[in-house]
Parts: sequence; C-alpha cells; structure tokens
Amino acid sequence: MSDNQQTAKNYKDTVFLPNTSFPMRGGLPQKEPEIIARWKALDLYKKLREERHGREKFILHDGPPYANGNLHIGHALNKILKDVINRSQSMLGKDANYVPGWDCHGLPIEWKIEEQYRKKGKDKDEVPIKEFRQECRDFAAYWMDIQSEEFQRLGVLGDWEDPYFTMKFESEAIIAAEIGKFLTQGSLYRGSKPVMWSPVEKTALAEAEVEYSDHISTTIFAKFKLVECAVQELVGSFVVIWTTTPWTMPGNRALAYGDEIDYIALKITQISEGSLASRREVIIVSEKLLENICSECGIMEYETLHKIKGHQLKDSIASHPMAGVGYDYSVPMLAGDYVTTEQGTGFVHIAPGHGPEDYELAHIKYGIGVPDTVNENGTLMEHLPVFSGLHVLRDNKKIAEIMAEHNGLIGIGSLTHSYPHSWRSHAPVIYRNTAQWFISMESDGLRDYALAALAETTFYPPTGQKRLTSMIENRPDWCLSRQRAWGVPIPVFVEKKSGKPLQDQSVVDRITQIFKEEGCDTWFTSHPSRFLGDNYDPDSYEKVNDIADVWFDSGSTHAFVLEQREDLHSPADLYLEGSDQHRGWFQSSLWTSVIVDKAAPFKNLLTHGFIVKEDGTKLSKSDGAARPLNEWIGSYGADIIRLWICSQDYRGDVPVSDKIVKNVANNYRNLRNTLRFQIGNLH
Repeated sequence: MSDNQQTAKNYKDTVFLPNTSFPMRGGLPQKEPEIIARWKALDLYKKLREERHGREKFILHDGPPYANGNLHIGHALNKILKDVINRSQSMLGKDANYVPGWDCHGLPIEWKIEEQYRKKGKDKDEVPIKEFRQECRDFAAYWMDIQSEEFQRLGVLGDWEDPYFTMKFESEAIIAAEIGKFLTQGSLYRGSKPVMWSPVEKTALAEAEVEYSDHISTTIFAKFKLVECAVQELVGSFVVIWTTTPWTMPGNRALAYGDEIDYIALKITQISEGSLASRREVIIVSEKLLENICSECGIMEYETLHKIKGHQLKDSIASHPMAGVGYDYSVPMLAGDYVTTEQGTGFVHIAPGHGPEDYELAHIKYGIGVPDTVNENGTLMEHLPVFSGLHVLRDNKKIAEIMAEHNGLIGIGSLTHSYPHSWRSHAPVIYRNTAQWFISMESDGLRDYALAALAETTFYPPTGQKRLTSMIENRPDWCLSRQRAWGVPIPVFVEKKSGKPLQDQSVVDRITQIFKEEGCDTWFTSHPSRFLGDNYDPDSYEKVNDIADVWFDSGSTHAFVLEQREDLHSPADLYLEGSDQHRGWFQSSLWTSVIVDKAAPFKNLLTHGFIVKEDGTKLSKSDGAARPLNEWIGSYGADIIRLWICSQDYRGDVPVSDKIVKNVANNYRNLRNTLRFQIGNLH
C-alpha cells in the first residue's frame, strides 16, 4: 500500500449530515399513551394551574356529554376544538381552567336498565324505585369512567380528577333549587295541553329531544256533513278534510277554513272502480286543489254547483264522519289563519288534544273542550266508541277501513313524509293531551330578558344569533315534566283543595338541603312530612312524582359549576357545542340563568357542524363509518385525529373517511420528516 493511500482523507467524515435520535416513524398509537402517562406523572395540569394562578381567567364551560357508551368521532370534534382553544388561551398567559362534566340522568340510561329487566322477564314497575335508580346511577358512573379515559386518550387537558356531573348530590340539590326559583317566581304551572309524547317510552318529550325522519303514513279524505250554514244551498253537502293521522279523528272537535280561500261545491257524477266516493253526493273542497283531490279519490266526472269564499262558511256547523256510532256532537267551523291550499283539501280537521295550533284555535280562542283520547302507551282509550284499543301508530290503516265501512271517507292513501321521532328510541312520536308541568315563557318578562341577553352575546359564526333569537321568540312554554324514574324530581307539592302549587321558600330550602346531604332519591322514599315541615298537613297536599326534563339538569350547570367553584367564574367566556344545541343546551342554560340574573351564563357562543361521510350523508353504524373513536385512534393515533380536525372548517359539517384521514396522516409524515431534518441540523 502506498503512502498516498495510507494518508488519504475519508471525505465522508467531512460532510455535515443531520444527526438526531428523533425517530422517522411516530408510532403514535403506541407512543401517545406513554406521553399521557408522563403528563400524569408530572401532574402537568396542576402545575399549569399553579403557574397561571392569579392571571386573567378564560373559562370555556363544558357542555356535558351523556354517560351511556363509548365515544364516537363526533365527540372528538367537540372536545378537540375545546382543547385547542383552551391551550391557545393558556399560551397567551391566561388561566384557562377546564372542568369537564357529564349528563347522567334521563331516558337513555333508564331505557338500558329496563332492557336488562325485559331480557330477564322482569317488570321495571315491580322493582323498588330506589333499587332501580341505583342501577341507573351505577350504569352512568361506569360509563363516566370509560369516557374520561377516552377523552384523556385524545390528549385533552382538564381537571379530570374533579369533574362535575349532574347526579352528584350537590348538583341534584341545586337543580331542585333552580326549579324552586321558577316555582316561587310564578313561572311554573300545571296545565293540560298537547305535548310531544313517545308511546314507546311513555313520556312527554321536549322539542330538543325530537328528530325528523321519513315515515309512511296512512292518509284519509274524511267527510263532515254540513247541518247549518248561512249559504242554505250547502246544507246537507259534505266538507272534506285530508289528514295523515287518522287516529286523531276520535279527538276531532272542529273544522278550520281560510277566509279568503276559494271553495267549490260539486256533485259527483262518475267515479272509478273501487272509489270510496259516492255518486250524487255533494262535496266542498278548495278549487285550487280540486284536480288532485279528484285524482286521489277516483272522481271521474262532476257537476259544479256553487263557488264561495271561505268567510261565507262563518258560523257553520257540521257533524262528525262517525255520527250515528257514538260521535254525535256538533263540529263548528272556525276561521284559521294557518289554513293553506298547498296540500290537502283547503280545510283542516281540528283535534285540540293533538296539536298546538289546534289547541290554540279551538281551546284558547273559542273555548272548545280538550278531550282525552289516547293512553300513555299509544292506544285509543276504552271509552271511545268503535276505535277503543287501537294503536295510534300501528292501526291507522284499520282506523281508515273502519271509517270507510261507516261511509265516513271518500279516499284512503299513503304518504312518505318527514315525521317527528324520539332521538333516543328512534320511534315515531305523537301530540297527546296530558297534564304536565310547564315553565311560562312570558311570566315576569322571561322571554324579553332572554332576548336582551342574546343581544349582548357574541356568536361564532354570527348567523347563530339570528337562529337562536328566532327560536327564543317563537318558543312555546317549556314542558318540564317527564313520566319517568331516573332524574331529578320536580320538588313540588300541590294543595288538593285548590289545585295550586305550594310556593314556600322555606319548603324549597328544606328539600334542597336534604337532597344535598342524601341525594334526590329521598323524594321517592321519604314521607312528605319530612319536606313540608310542621306548618303543613301532608294529607292536604299531593306530592308530584314526575321528574324534570334532563335539559333542565344540563341547563343548570352554570348554577352548580360556574357559580360554585372558586377556580371558575360566571358568566363563562365561551360555550362551544354543535349547532343542534341552539335548541338544546344553549336554550336551557339561557332560561335557567335569566330567571335569576336577567343575563346569559355565557359571553360568547361558538357552534360547529357535524361529522358526516365523505359524500355529505349521515354516518351510520351499518356501513362502518360510525365506528367507535378508539378504533380511529388505534389505526392512526390521536395526533392524526387532532391534526385532521384542526385542518377543517368546523363551522359546517366535517366529512370523514379512511381516505381523508390517510391523507392527513401523509401530511403529518411530511411535517414530521421536515422537523426531523431541522432537528438533525442542530446537532
């Protein structure tokens, strides 16, 4: 070997190459749990609180998720947005304390426990209520623990050691106290009116508990014979109505017409085979809708007899289609502002127990009585002739056939349309007249205070202000009561003699204190005298056993979280939830706040859209798109999910698919390798 070869330089050693122990692959599903464990070992959140103590607070109040199952990708969207905002506010130097919480009462949990009973052949009503409620409590506690771990696995920082939850005794006590404020102020009243009712769940529902899905309804064209009319030539003819709810016919008490609608009276001269219409009968319908009515009912030819305006029917009286078989009462004709010629016949049948507009027109405006026709399980009541025992959802075709047999119809059909369903059982719901407890939106200027509070609130995006304001302006009285077992009871006593609720603050305070010490199960297990005290005879009072709408529970969180904890403040700087909470938590929080403070519990409202499939349609479990959150994290890691959410315009719906998330994962690798190269150059 030559000397030159021996002394030759190794030029590889002179090249400046990146050098780092930072790995090329993230291995996030395995690495992230180690990072979270390190945060816990460091007690990172406590150190942050100590570091930020005394600084300006930023409080994002957590809208409570429901404790009844594993988290899904929609939970990730909500919680990650909250976490990003809290972290950014903390990095700006603020004390951004985040207290997570849970909604624990309500029908979904009760339904699960009932389901377990049904599998064992047991009847829920035979189980002592304290035992049943304890099973619900245990179920909620189990899922709270699981969801807490899953949220933390997302990298969400918060006070997970001391969260809030609605079934905590202190929470239940303050929820009861909040109901007491509406009671003593005079806004809480018991009334009988039609409310959304679930025959499957056997309880009233709030508007926010209802979703709309396609439903196939049996439709009927029913005929009411005119027995009195200012236009004498029309006496004996038939006013025809169209409805998608044949089961409401036993509850009919009036007909509505439009003052300025053009109606036509025609004699039927030719019908198609199988038509329920009769030749030589005279029917009255909207002239604009005539062609469609003839087509639907098989009317081939007719002779026009009269044309009238709706107002000429004023003070007219008709008879029920089932007159002669137990429905022998007068059916007055009333002018209705909401009657249109968009669909149907131009007339509307009025059942005041089965719809808010019917109730307002017939009962409130004209004093017509509201009959009880439907049992809590959705069957028509025993006292009803002909239809007794038939089910309002399952037996509409049979109801229509019975009416046809009695010559009460000129047509039967079907319609697929958007129909209200319970968002929990996904079963159709109905309007049912029943005695319930309501909160008046007008009492003591409650609605005006709510609208004024919204005017002072900043909305992100700004369109939310108009939407929520419109909802508040048009909201009917809040149906507070539920005929269930798992929830905070409505802690009210009603004087048997007068029927009036007892408005005594000392009784409210006594109830609240007992709930705080022992929980609200005591309402169902203690003698009424324990709550009434020495000033009232328990035999003179009826104890209300309905529970409160769970939206009242979550709507009261500002009272038992923001106003009770020294590390928070009220009003919160921000409420952040999905846009569906305009009719849910945002509203219930607003109402419970303005009753006392005449102000909102929030300064700012931010709403996000929903996770949808890549084509914009709803996620469904059947196609795998709605798989549990832990499967997404197991495949990609929480950081990929966080990066994906942070890269979206959350103001609208956010599409998700494996393809979309894989693209984000590729972007993550590019970011990681760029950072790795830069770190290596620092060597």
